[in-house]
This record gives sequence, structure tokens and C-alpha cells, in this order.
Amino acid sequence: MAVDLSFYTSPLSEEIRDEGRAEGRVEGRVEGRVESHAEGVLLILNVRGIEITDTTRDRVTTCDDLELLRRWLAHAAVVTTSDQIFDDVAPTDR
Repeated sequence: MAVDLSFYTSPLSEEIRDEGRAEGRVEGRVEGRVESHAEGVLLILNVRGIEITDTTRDRVTTCDDLELLRRWLAHAAVVTTSDQIFDDVAPTDR
């Protein structure tokens, strides 16, 4: 008995695959931005000579919230310890 595979070459099937590819590209870009921001947080702390605790490194590298990473990135520019990046308000007395 032959199996009807015509669906897989139909316009609807092509549309579904195209949507999946587009979603995959968007997800990939977001993941790339998340990784980039996490690397940026750690880089700024490192360049500033601030010791990065294992807890901080783990928390930053496992975070997948882009807005939160952006906040931590801004904090990394002004904090005096790596754990301070997680504070709601970064020190501004510099």
C-alpha cells in the first residue's frame, strides 16, 4: 500500500516550513543577543578589575531575560563588586 505524501509538497506544507524557519531565525537572534549581553556583563567587570564570583558568573550565564541582562550590563559599568549588578539601583556616587 502506497502512502500519500502529497501534503509534504503542497503550498500549505511549504508555508508551515517557512513559518518555522522564520521563527527559528528570530529565536536564534534573541539567543545571540542574550549571550552577547551576558558576555558583555562579565567583560566589563573583568576589564574594570572587579572579581567575578562563581555565583555571579553562574547567574549571568544562565539568565535568558534580555532586559534583565541589559540592566546588569549598565550596572557593571558602575558597581564596585560583581554581586552589586543584581541590585535594583546601581551606585551612582562615582
